[in-house]
Amino acid sequence: MRLLGYTRVSTAAQEAKLQLDSLLSVGVQKRDVFSDVTSGSRVAAERPGMKKLLDYAESGDIVVVWRVDRLGRSLIDVLNTVTLLRGRGVELRSISDGIDPATTAGRLMLNMLATLAEYERELITERVNAGIAAARSSGTRFGRPVVDPAVIAGKLEIVKQERAKGRTANEAAQLVGWSRATLYRHQQARAGFRG
Repeated sequence: MRLLGYTRVSTAAQEAKLQLDSLLSVGVQKRDVFSDVTSGSRVAAERPGMKKLLDYAESGDIVVVWRVDRLGRSLIDVLNTVTLLRGRGVELRSISDGIDPATTAGRLMLNMLATLAEYERELITERVNAGIAAARSSGTRFGRPVVDPAVIAGKLEIVKQERAKGRTANEAAQLVGWSRATLYRHQQARAGFRG
């Protein structure tokens, strides 16, 4: 079991000295401290220091932070990070918040954080599904917009003429605002329709 530290400050003008001193005071070795100087709006898994920490951490290790809010600005990001760490067998200890997996109260807090993360994800899913249902009931259509077959046929004719002039499929497709893949898809659909 290793103690691995993590510090985060939002700007280069801020210092992580208070965080670092706290980590060192509980036994984290300076070589095992990973740091980020980035806004908390970036999710933890996208921060360079956190990526290095996640690559380095092994099951049984404990990530130590000065305060749990150093993991992220939003509750959901903090909860997702805790869940990500625990999924890898890595525990979290927060010095100022009293979260310590070695204590009963600390384990309770970690389990509560994991439960809150699951609850938050379920709420988000429910809200998204309710929004989609409401949009559908008011007539909103999802997916690719329906295109008039006459417009497609006209564009296919232009592509055919341009190909006859020596243009590549990609060049001809771009002239009508399509990608080459879209051109081929429409050509195949038209050939299948005729067959």
